[in-house]
Amino acid sequence: MKLNPANLKDGYKADHRRQYVDGTEQVFSNGTARQARDPRFKATVVFSLQAFVQDLKDRWQTEFFEQPKEKVVKAYKRRMDNYLGKDAVPVDHIAELWDLGYLPLRIKALPEGTLCPIGVPMYTITNTQPEFFWLTNFLETTMSCNTWQPITSATIAFEYRKILTAACLETNPEAIEFVQWQAHDFSYRGMPGDEAAARSGAGHLLSFTGTDTIPAIDYLEQYYGADSDKELIGGSVPATEHSVMCMGGKETEVETFKRLLNLYKTGIVSVVSDTWDYWDTLTVKAAALKTEIMARNGKLVFRPDSGDPVKIICGDASAPVGSPQYKGSIQVLFEMFGGTTTSTGFKQLDTHVGLIYGDSITIERAEEIIAGLKAKGFASTNVVLGVGSYTYQYNTRDTFGMAIKATYGRINGAPVDMYKDPKTDSGMKKSAKGLLRVNDDLTLSQQVSLSEERQGALKTIFLDGETQNLQTLTQIRTKLLSNLK
Repeated sequence: MKLNPANLKDGYKADHRRQYVDGTEQVFSNGTARQARDPRFKATVVFSLQAFVQDLKDRWQTEFFEQPKEKVVKAYKRRMDNYLGKDAVPVDHIAELWDLGYLPLRIKALPEGTLCPIGVPMYTITNTQPEFFWLTNFLETTMSCNTWQPITSATIAFEYRKILTAACLETNPEAIEFVQWQAHDFSYRGMPGDEAAARSGAGHLLSFTGTDTIPAIDYLEQYYGADSDKELIGGSVPATEHSVMCMGGKETEVETFKRLLNLYKTGIVSVVSDTWDYWDTLTVKAAALKTEIMARNGKLVFRPDSGDPVKIICGDASAPVGSPQYKGSIQVLFEMFGGTTTSTGFKQLDTHVGLIYGDSITIERAEEIIAGLKAKGFASTNVVLGVGSYTYQYNTRDTFGMAIKATYGRINGAPVDMYKDPKTDSGMKKSAKGLLRVNDDLTLSQQVSLSEERQGALKTIFLDGETQNLQTLTQIRTKLLSNLK
């Protein structure tokens, strides 16, 4: 969909230019995660600002500055006239911006991959030409819209990475390289559009390499200098869906498994296993397939896709003692196919079989699964978690209180320190004040001088229509994963 960049704002912003005090010359704003709903999160992962400024440059250049002036001004006037009433909003500022030929803005941000403490700005934005003071918060809506979700997804993914890394080091330290595959992105189909899926999926890929969201790989190649010919961005394995199993027939499910094992003679293949009777598949049918499975140079991954994931994987104490349901999937597979003992004394499945669970996974359930396996003597690395809607779609901009607020301005050359502090609020919405500097230790200094604002950890990524200080995926992953302990 081609969108007019001048229209990418909330409707109430259309006439803010005239609402500012006469003589206004500068508006300085910041983007900050103000509060985490889940107290475990003390910081957010800085991500997607680099992609945003590249899109910002390209969209305005292509759809605005390179179009005839009469066309863009007429299109904007038509939209405003039809939206707010004829001549309700002047359009001379739009014509003046076209005459200038670029976006007179400075956008600064922390390096991507930084863990930014809650309450500390991730980025700032201000105008560089006094007559275009209105442009700063004119862009607030689209900037927030395009960045809150990838920041949120990248932050949640890193929490999974921390949890899974710690569990691996405790229960199977030799398999630490496996952890990058242990959370697999299954969220694409639930996202509100392909671009949203790509942005969120790219956030996942800062911490993991397992994904079914292919456009996330394209996104990282387009905006982050990644190259799948030269590096591992994201990957997956051959896998079935329920339609494949249904087409094979309920009574001949064993033959479907055999056909798939023959089709993929080596390597990993994942087969959804609960189309009809999961526990029958994992016991009776798996036993019938044992010879083929153990003779194969590869791994058959069973995929349950319904039920309580903790009970399916670790066992249900309320089920009949000794039943498959009571034992749980990992114990059932271990008893049938055997395995090894890790250096820290935990059981690990034989390399010919594995398990991935891809439904209703949350951080809390991931922790329960790890704890449940550990209690039964199994390493955390016996399972892969498919993370989808319950992880990446039960979120909003308020998951981390993401907001862009103005804190400083100039009127006729005089500085104005601005802030908001609603008495009816809990204190979360209280803004910072004045010009801001994020120090190298990621603390915030407020009401600083102009020269002090130019220093610190925030680096210019967009200046007067051009991008700067771009990073690569490799650099961002390295920075982020250096925080693992």
